[in-house]
Amino acid sequence: MAPQSEGIILLVEDNPDDEILTLRAISKKRIANPVVVVRDGREALDYMFGEGIYHERDTRDLPAVILLDLKLPKVDGLEVLRALRIHPLTRVVPIVVLTTSNEDQDIVKSYSFGANSYVRKPVDFEQFTEAVGQLGMYWLLTNEPPPNPPAESPE
Repeated sequence: MAPQSEGIILLVEDNPDDEILTLRAISKKRIANPVVVVRDGREALDYMFGEGIYHERDTRDLPAVILLDLKLPKVDGLEVLRALRIHPLTRVVPIVVLTTSNEDQDIVKSYSFGANSYVRKPVDFEQFTEAVGQLGMYWLLTNEPPPNPPAESPE
């Protein structure tokens, strides 16, 4: 059964080849959710906080999941993650780090900054497609998200 089209998937990816592969994998796994692609960390933050070219976006309309690369221009993925976890509106949005990095320090930092999951991009397209499909099934169908948006941050 294919996921229902509900929340947006925010793909934060600067590599055009990885963007195409991710979009193909999403399509191949029949994930119907719309995908918004931003290509650097600054654009990701602008999108989430309704700034810059996204100043008219309703920031209460949060993505169902964010697929976040770590190695990004302008603002790196760890800084994006940290900024999203500090802000009360975005701290509960599921964030999956989807990266080629196999550095232990990146894994530890990602989780310590609040990532919900860390997935290494497989080199093989079929493996990558399967990984994206599993992400979609879990984060878009199985996972029970918090109410959108949260009323206020817990103390």
